[in-house]
Amino acid sequence: EVQLVESGGGLVQAGGSLRLSCEGSGFTFDDYVIGWFRQAPGKEREGVSCISISDGSTYYGDSVKGRFTISSDNAKNTVYLQMNSLKPEDTAVYYCAVRLSREVLLTSTRYDYWGQGTQVTVSA
Repeated sequence: EVQLVESGGGLVQAGGSLRLSCEGSGFTFDDYVIGWFRQAPGKEREGVSCISISDGSTYYGDSVKGRFTISSDNAKNTVYLQMNSLKPEDTAVYYCAVRLSREVLLTSTRYDYWGQGTQVTVSA
């Protein structure tokens, strides 16, 4: 059974940092793409970043470029999202998801399994 478990969310002041973790199980971790998405109340789900576990290639959404960094620890089957210089508009539920393909895409409909999400709240 494929499972993704996010952790690391919380409340932080604007300008602060958080690191989210996504631990995967039930699939061959290093064959696929892991993505981070977020959804704020009343808004559509937005692609944040993704990483190809096999070759390390990454992609970022325009709103987080230069502030967020995605990385992976294959030995721990875990992908991290380091979020710096956080802004109130980063407030959302953050989800990780796995795309059972090596093609790097940041389109939510192209991902196959999802975690339960973790709340990130950035106060002004």
